Amino acid sequence: MIGKNKESFVEEGFNHFIKRIKKYVSFQTKEVPGLKKSKNLSAEEIKREEGVRLLKHIPKGSEMVLLDERGSKMSSEKFAKWVEKKMTHGGQSMCFVIGGAYGFSEEVYKNASFKLSLSEMTFSHQLIRIIFAEQLYRALTIIKGEPYHHGK
Repeated sequence: MIGKNKESFVEEGFNHFIKRIKKYVSFQTKEVPGLKKSKNLSAEEIKREEGVRLLKHIPKGSEMVLLDERGSKMSSEKFAKWVEKKMTHGGQSMCFVIGGAYGFSEEVYKNASFKLSLSEMTFSHQLIRIIFAEQLYRALTIIKGEPYHHGK
């Protein structure tokens, strides 16, 4: 994730789902510092510099999945099947990446193995943390056949 979270409600919601996710799988988060003094930089320059920083933190051998508005759209059930297939047959760790306010650089796109869209709507790069964590937790409950997905 690019940049520090500035909202306590985001931190609280994100951590709520991370604790739940960790009951199912090994899961780590990494905040990559955002740019300071970026007022004089263009959006492309910001994306390029953030991309350099992001790529330094992608674990070797992991599959990089970008959370991107231009990515593939899936229902929760389809996402669960996709995650299950990756967990069963993938053989490598997955690294889900949340970009900054301007998205990703071309270099990051070139290194990604998959792009996933969580909605046709645009969400802040802060709020998407909670949305993604909730959907990953939901996918894990679907895989295990547990009741969370059904609202019980």
